[in-house]
Formats: sequence, structure tokens, C-alpha cells
Amino acid sequence: MPPLELTVLMPCLNEVETVATCVGKAVAFLERTGIQGEVLVADNGSSDGSVELARGAGARLVHVAQKGYGSALLGGLQAARGRYVIMADADDSYDFSQLDAFVASLRAGNTMVIGHRFRGGIRPGAMPFLHRYLGNPLLSFAGRLFFASPVGDFHCGLRGVERAAALKLGLCAPGMEFASEMIVKATLASWRIAEVPTVLSPAGRSRPPHLRSWRDGWRHLRFLLMMSPRWLMLYPGLCLIGLGAAAELAILRGPVVIDGVGFDIHTMLYAAGATVLGIQLVLFSLVARTIGVLKKLLPVSAPFARFLRVFSLERGILAGASMCLAGLGLAVYSVLSWAHTRLSALDPVTMMRVAIPSVTLMLAGAEIIFASFLLGFIDIRPNDSSD
Repeated sequence: MPPLELTVLMPCLNEVETVATCVGKAVAFLERTGIQGEVLVADNGSSDGSVELARGAGARLVHVAQKGYGSALLGGLQAARGRYVIMADADDSYDFSQLDAFVASLRAGNTMVIGHRFRGGIRPGAMPFLHRYLGNPLLSFAGRLFFASPVGDFHCGLRGVERAAALKLGLCAPGMEFASEMIVKATLASWRIAEVPTVLSPAGRSRPPHLRSWRDGWRHLRFLLMMSPRWLMLYPGLCLIGLGAAAELAILRGPVVIDGVGFDIHTMLYAAGATVLGIQLVLFSLVARTIGVLKKLLPVSAPFARFLRVFSLERGILAGASMCLAGLGLAVYSVLSWAHTRLSALDPVTMMRVAIPSVTLMLAGAEIIFASFLLGFIDIRPNDSSD
């Protein structure tokens, strides 16, 4: 069989009211443009006659046993015969007869082409208010912020990819978060990504959608956070360290009064907790990044590559031990001060200004030492003897 240029892929789960219409529009598009292609329906367990209608309208069928939107699309990608794959739901919310701009963009060398519904137009009743003004804008903003992605509409279901490249991304999300996974991994792989204004129409079916707003929204956000240790742990950790350490230093010599409000050792104790938590988050982010690179989920960024060149178990132990010794020195100073008073009662406010930084340094040092052992254990550098 000669190679095909295009596969029009539709995931399907009980779309008896619309699947034949969608397949018919896609077949008409291929005939009008003369593109050598196919229409492929990835059936995810339909029981309403969708399969028979799709086949009768001219589609090739592939059955995907594992449930989920992502599973259906991934199964369809694997079974597709076209060099390019353009995919969208079989609910008639996108017009399969108007794919010209997507094909032209793929032919121009873009590895992925995404529809942009907010530029193309959202017809009345096509998108719930919550999705239009909160869910989609918020999640798309998070995706652009976390990954420097150029995509403005992360969750447009109409998108095209170069099949061979898509199969190399390691896509695996079974649910609706597959849409985010595809864009995130394509961005991390430095794909050329383009956007096409796309009209979203109301779905042509009468049954409720498979999408569950809060559940699937959380799954998208969870995926974005898990793929970005920097925004999940590193940046919050650095903020906590900066604020906590600054507050401890400010209160070290005495209470700080701002507009008549005093901040003393109680504030210092909370600041110490923030500092310790911040250090833990920074260390967690390094471990998560290392594991992500090891599992080939995350690339080796330039800052992380520099860290790998500098880091060694011995240097980590030295840094942690130095902090522990500094904390221990403050603890010894406290004991000597107590001994100087012949073990009599001491002013707790004065002594806590020493005890709190002492405990902070010792805890932070111990965390760095043990995190260094963990990072050494999962070292991903090709040459372990370089340091």
C-alpha cells in the first residue's frame, strides 16, 4: 500500500448522533483537496452503533481497549498510516471539511499545528462559561508560564502533528490531560508549533459530555505541575528561604516594630520553619528534576547541566556539614552562656534569638547532607569519575 500523506483521526465513545457526519465531512475534504489520506476512528468501546455508522460513512476502525481520551488518541496515532495526523472529537464541534490551513501549516514544516478557538470564534452554547472564562485561560496561562510554550489555547481538541515525531514523545496520559501532555512534551522537545484560528461549534449530540470540569481540570493542572519542578517546588522554596532568612536576621538583634506592630521571637520561629521548608522544597526540586531526566520526561536544562557539573556527593556533604557546624557553634555558645550564669534561669527571649538560628542551621545542614547522598545515588551523569 503506498504511503498516505494524511490521517484524519477521531476518538469515539458512543457518538452515534454525530460520528457519521464527522466522517462524511473528513472524506469530503480529502476528495475535494485530492490529498492521499484516510479517516480513522479510534473506538474506545462504543455500544450504541457508532462503529457501524463510522465504517459505513467511509472510516477505517481501530479498537482501543484501554479507556480514556488519551488512550484512544494514542492508539489511533499508532495505527495511523498517514505522515501527518489531524485529530479532533467526533462530536461535530469542529468542521472536518475545513482542514486546509492545518495541512498547509504541516506541509510548511511545522511539527504541530494547534487550533485557537479564542481567535477563530466560539459560537453560542459551544463552551460553558466556566471553561471559557476560567478553566481554559487559567490552564493555558499556566502552561505558557511553566514551559515558555507559544500555544495560546492549550486545550483545543483540533490539532495536527507529524506522526513519526509524535510517536517519539513518549506520550502516555490516558485521560483528558493527554491534550496538555502533547503540548508540554512538544515544547520541551523544541518542536515548531503553529496556531490556526478555529471555530468551535456546539456539539451535535444530546448526551452529556465525557468531560468532567473539576476532575479533568485538576488532572490538567496536576500534570503541568508535575512536569515543572521549578514552579512546583524550586521557586516557592527559594521565596520561603529568602523571606524566612531575612526575617530571622532582622529579628536577631531585637524585636522589629512596624506601624506599632511588634515582631519578636515568635515570628522568628515561624520564619525558621519557612526557611527549613524552603530548603526542603529546593532539594525536592533537584531530586524531581534528576528523576525526570533519568526517566526521559524532562530535558537537561542549561541551569541543571551547570548544577550537575558542579555537584558531587563530597561537596554536598561539605556544604551541609558546614551549616551543621555553624548551628552547633551557636548551640555551644548558648550552653556556655548558661554555664556562665551557673546554670541559673536565662531570659528566654534573649536565648531564643540564638537557639532558633542554631536549630535552623543544623536542620538545614542535615537535610543537605542526606539529599546529597540521594542525588549521588541517582546520579545521571555519564561519567561518574569526573569529579
